[in-house]
Amino acid sequence: MKYTWTTPLVATALAFSAGIACAAETYPSKPIRWIVPYAVGGGSDFLARTIGARLSEIVKQPVVVDNKPGGNTAIGAVETARAAPDGYTVLSADNGTLVFNPALYKNLSYDPARDLAPVTLMGKFPMILIVGPNTDFKDAKDFIAKVKSQPGKYSYASAGAGSPHHLAMELLKERTGMRMLHIAYRGAAPALVDVAGGQLPAMMTDLAAGNAFIKGGKVRPLAVANPTRLAQLPDVPTFAELGIQDVEASAQVGMVVPANTPPNVIAELQKHVAAAIKTPEVHNKLVDFGIEPVGSTPQDYAELIKRESALWQKLIRDLKITLD
Repeated sequence: MKYTWTTPLVATALAFSAGIACAAETYPSKPIRWIVPYAVGGGSDFLARTIGARLSEIVKQPVVVDNKPGGNTAIGAVETARAAPDGYTVLSADNGTLVFNPALYKNLSYDPARDLAPVTLMGKFPMILIVGPNTDFKDAKDFIAKVKSQPGKYSYASAGAGSPHHLAMELLKERTGMRMLHIAYRGAAPALVDVAGGQLPAMMTDLAAGNAFIKGGKVRPLAVANPTRLAQLPDVPTFAELGIQDVEASAQVGMVVPANTPPNVIAELQKHVAAAIKTPEVHNKLVDFGIEPVGSTPQDYAELIKRESALWQKLIRDLKITLD
């Protein structure tokens, strides 16, 4: 009689490999919990619910959006990091979660690189320089020239300290040598109201938040911080077109899962999410809202996070911006 011996370690490894393969083959076999670290009704919430509804149809499982606002997205990030790494808890993560927070906070309750794994970049919210309707700025170059001529005279609004809106304007200031006072609001909506009302002259906003104000003539768009013009604002030039280089900024919202989620489960999840984004109905709905749909691979998303971290963390540290 011939015997085949298998060590406990090898047996365990084989069982683990078989378990991963089985998980990928049957994934998903139960509801997916989608954590959104913002309140109901915002851009990230809209993105998750729009994609999630189609994702549910594709995978034939419920996709439950769970809003967990607070801590500059840290509450949702920590809850995701502590969840089982099985693909059934996912998080909408933006620049703040993955790029800004590690530089803004000395003591962060999670480590994006250690605790979270990228799945896909779902969409971008390109930033736009806007001014109040009664300001005397003719265009973006005129705005920059007038602000530079009177350092410290002008203030600008933002959706909050450490937000993409705040840091986009800081990037423009750094690239052009402007000096302006930052006035932080709790969200883009109240900041837009005050710019429209003339309390403050300018801000950076994303199209999703500012579209109604722009369409209604309540604010004027001067330039977009994007490589190309936006289809919704074809007459508004990019900063690069105006000769102002390296001013590109957007709120970027992707999907991440707990670290140690099996790669093939991540691949399966990414495939389904990307398919949902590419559905014409979902794609058009996102574009109409002011979002640039993406649906990248996990590898491309990881590379983007790396590039964004190098740019923004240096800016944050150079300007000594802290939130604790």
